[in-house]
Amino acid sequence: MSLTDLALLVVAGFGAGLIGYITGLASVVSYPALLAVGLPPIAANVTNTVALVAVGVGSTAQSGRALLDGDRRQLVGGSIASLIGGVAGAVLLLVTPAGAFEVIVPYLVAIAAIALLVQPMLRRWATSHEDRPWVFVVGVAIIGIYGGYFGAGAGIMILALLLVVTSEPLWRAALSKSLFLGIANTVAAVGFMIFGPVHWWAALAMAIGCLLGGWCGPPVVKRLPAGPLRIAVGLGGLGLALWLGLR
Repeated sequence: MSLTDLALLVVAGFGAGLIGYITGLASVVSYPALLAVGLPPIAANVTNTVALVAVGVGSTAQSGRALLDGDRRQLVGGSIASLIGGVAGAVLLLVTPAGAFEVIVPYLVAIAAIALLVQPMLRRWATSHEDRPWVFVVGVAIIGIYGGYFGAGAGIMILALLLVVTSEPLWRAALSKSLFLGIANTVAAVGFMIFGPVHWWAALAMAIGCLLGGWCGPPVVKRLPAGPLRIAVGLGGLGLALWLGLR
């Protein structure tokens, strides 16, 4: 891999870190960049998972105090669910045939994107019913499985879940999303480091950019209008679903 390729991955990593924190669509930048420098799909997938751990590290280091000011029970429940889901997803990737789960990826991403686009209506429906915290925990665990297995669009799924079944504002939901996705990515990455075909130079270059992008994300997202951002994220998710379906 050339120095030009590594520089490209640093830049792509920064974009992935910033975009990933704000929208939950980090892999729409990072995964294609890894394919562009010549990595095969499975190697790009596991390398992407390892590199994206840095997004959660950067964003959590930047705003960890604000995250702790939220609902502690929800934070703990979501973290445990993400941990379990990430382990299960990594095991699935390592023991099942390549591409077996990717068939449903575009549909999962599209559902999450549509949920974000109609989020105000879903929020009104949700608040008119009895709270069911188990929906949040089970949802995070399922998304954690998906994140550990493939990951593209997992951030937008968690963001959609948080905005629909909790009362968190967008900026705090983005913080929680980064933490939960970071946990799932981290436990999956540990498995991939031991058993998967990680391209270490590519992972390091992209992780440097992701760390910087994740660090810059929290102060940026607080200054963005929630409504237009939600619509932009939803449309971006539909674009990602289309790209994954045609890939």
